[in-house]
Amino acid sequence: MGAGGKCPFCDVAATRILHDSPLAIAFSDAFPLCRGHSLVIPRRHVASWFETTDDERREMLRLLDDVGETLRKTHSPDGFNIGINDGAAAGQTVPHLHIHVIPRYAGDVPDPRGGVRWILTERADYWSPSR
Repeated sequence: MGAGGKCPFCDVAATRILHDSPLAIAFSDAFPLCRGHSLVIPRRHVASWFETTDDERREMLRLLDDVGETLRKTHSPDGFNIGINDGAAAGQTVPHLHIHVIPRYAGDVPDPRGGVRWILTERADYWSPSR
């Protein structure tokens, strides 16, 4: 939660909004990992993917497609990491469900293999002969 317990995703500045609908909204991340890092959220304040309705899920996935198209046009990424931190044990720090859309660029890390597997670094590299 933000200062005073206020959710930072329940009142997003219009200048950050990329796409919206009655059930969901997509906007640029306030603390981006890279150019174009965006979030897709349900308008309704819920913490978990598992608390959303079927309609909310469909709408978030539609906006995910819209964000991907927008980012391909504006930032020309070479790939994407798309993910959800669902619950404190998974690293969720804002208890309002949000899907990260993280553009990836060739050369942004020395070896991108494994992608999100690097959350648990000791288990990420499954391809090396020493494993």
